[in-house]
Amino acid sequence: MTKTKRIAFIGNSLPRQCGIATFTTDLSQAMSNPAQGVETRIVAMTDRKLNYDYPQNVVFEIRDGEIEDYVTAARILNSGDYRAVSLQHEFGIFGGPDGEFILTLLSHLRLPVVTTFHTILAEPTPSQKKVLQKVAAASSRVVVMADKGREFLESVYGVDPGKIDIIAHGIPDRAFHDPERAKGKMGYSGHPVILTFGLLSPNKGIEVVIDAMPAILEAQPNALYIVLGATHPNLLRQEKEAYRDSLRARAEQLGVEQSVIFLNQFVDVPTLLDFIALCDVYVTPYLDEAQMTSGTLAYSFGMGSAVVSTPYWHARDLLADQRGILVPFGDAQAAGDAISRLLNDDALRLAMRQAAFEAGRLMIWSHIASLYLKSIETARAAYRPRLISDLMTHSMARAPQTTALKLGHFHVMCDDTGIFQHAVYSVPDRTHGYCVDDNARALILACQLAAAGETGIADRMTASFAGFIQHAWNPDRERFRNFMSFDRRWLEEEGSEDSHGRTLWALGVCAASDSDRPRRRWASALFARAMSASRQFRSPRAWAFTLIGLDAYATTNHQDERAAELRTELAECLMALLHQVSNGDRHWFEEGLSYENARLCQALITTGMATGSSEMVTAGLRSLRWLMQQQMAPGGQFRPIGTEGFFDVGEPPKIFDQQPVEATATISACLAAFDATQEKTWAEAAARTFTWFTGSNDHGLSLVDPETGSCRDGLHPDRANENRGAESVLCYLISCLDVGRLQRLAQATPQRAEIRQLS
Repeated sequence: MTKTKRIAFIGNSLPRQCGIATFTTDLSQAMSNPAQGVETRIVAMTDRKLNYDYPQNVVFEIRDGEIEDYVTAARILNSGDYRAVSLQHEFGIFGGPDGEFILTLLSHLRLPVVTTFHTILAEPTPSQKKVLQKVAAASSRVVVMADKGREFLESVYGVDPGKIDIIAHGIPDRAFHDPERAKGKMGYSGHPVILTFGLLSPNKGIEVVIDAMPAILEAQPNALYIVLGATHPNLLRQEKEAYRDSLRARAEQLGVEQSVIFLNQFVDVPTLLDFIALCDVYVTPYLDEAQMTSGTLAYSFGMGSAVVSTPYWHARDLLADQRGILVPFGDAQAAGDAISRLLNDDALRLAMRQAAFEAGRLMIWSHIASLYLKSIETARAAYRPRLISDLMTHSMARAPQTTALKLGHFHVMCDDTGIFQHAVYSVPDRTHGYCVDDNARALILACQLAAAGETGIADRMTASFAGFIQHAWNPDRERFRNFMSFDRRWLEEEGSEDSHGRTLWALGVCAASDSDRPRRRWASALFARAMSASRQFRSPRAWAFTLIGLDAYATTNHQDERAAELRTELAECLMALLHQVSNGDRHWFEEGLSYENARLCQALITTGMATGSSEMVTAGLRSLRWLMQQQMAPGGQFRPIGTEGFFDVGEPPKIFDQQPVEATATISACLAAFDATQEKTWAEAAARTFTWFTGSNDHGLSLVDPETGSCRDGLHPDRANENRGAESVLCYLISCLDVGRLQRLAQATPQRAEIRQLS
């Protein structure tokens, strides 16, 4: 028996009224083929909390403004035995700025994705460009419907041309028709018919054809212009029928109201095809060339209509070689002349219809479905599943080889209170108890594994890390405590500024990506309560940790104005330090260097990307480049700043002691730099840094045990530190996840212009 191939679609779906909904429904139906064992399901985007009576093949509804729905949808798809996901991308159908909420779903998904881009802007805003680039990077294949789309993906967005497929908009398979017979069926006999259909909105240019009607009626007194389609739902909510009423008034002023028929309805496909069949001339008078695809044009053209259109991008491609007539934007006279010419010349109109119909045979849905299935199989062949075995890189600088990520030692270090701070060799050291710093790192690791769809850390263990943080919260001081003895006594009323910032970071990550919805809500609530304390902080690292937490927190709490204000305030503090201290070629925030230095750079890069501040991103990248120079040994390998030289002003960095936390911070900062620039040099820098764990260091010693997943606490001048505490194992495991993600992104992203050499 043939195994069922299940394919999921993400996009709008009928009965929602829009072009994307029609496309998603038509394509899913065309690809569904029980005889060949292909089944399709839809995850439908639902707008503004409206309710739709979806058919049974819609397995889940995503409320566009509810970030948790995107996480849930990914979880449903991951567990649904699907072969791949077909994503319909349009900026306006997903929540968040420029639809960035879809990135949350993609980050949780463990399936190959084929994304169809319905809109590709030639001049996107920085935010639009970033979102589209990230969607493309998360996709195994991308589909455009015209050559212009491929051109823009390559030149504007830097998408690898090798992953782009051009697949036309599909159309129903109908025989070449006789308009006169169709007119009789619909009650329009004896009238030359001009047709425009689709959701009504001002950018469709209907008024241009109305302005042309007096001239058309001089040539064909019985001509009718049918405007078929409901008013766009968004326009209807904002202005009701003001636009349609203005068109009617325009027709009355010109004296052509009897010849312009408005049919205010969203018709089903069979009815729509009947209307296309009866028209003599189909018109798309759009006012903007930036129309990458038009389903209305594809349907009418493919069924063999004579088309007059303005030269938007899709029309230029489809109507080339005399398969239609192009007229200038907004030119009523040119439109009237072209329409009149076709109505008066039966031979010309028939020849144009036949040419369009012949070209349309390659656009029928059965053929388009086969092309999408081929694209999906190509995507599956190239896709590397995000299993734990794919997330750990055991490598030399440019020749990585994967091995399994082991969590044995991590589990040894945990009990029902949380994770122990220290170990004697590999044995947990109860003498030093616990700290909120390490439990925060453990919560980050657990949530990152959950975001990758992995279950290596039990939910009860994740709950213990969250519980430790909750217990650490001192509401009287509005600060987190840090150190706890083994007998569960707090050793202080409040911890350091840095530990508070790191805990906020963990709460932000938990709020964005924890697998448990109530725990996500808990994290959001505690973050909102605890974040204000950071306004009083003076530690640059506390600012940086908080900013990294805010970056995650904002993905699910984007309407929190207090968080947005705090983000701006702390980022400006870091920028002020950088401008104040930097001198000549030295681009840094402090007179000396200390621990987790790269987090300062990472905070600026991620904040700049999220807020659209190119100045912030540039500053973060510049400081990271400078730091990478300080952290590079003569042989080219990564050499972290040694603890013996912390805050030495004007002195060369000390070599020892070297600690894992520095490598992890650097890898994460390189990941942020790669996200910002799409330059593979940053992925290579991260991979080079990771090899410090596995032996490319000053002692040539591997710090990790591949069988247990433990990591030594660092390098002394004469030996490795044999103890394997919480900070070390957590840093190592988090770095495995980061490098795994960087490798996948780098493989999916074309090389851009080289950045300044890091060595």
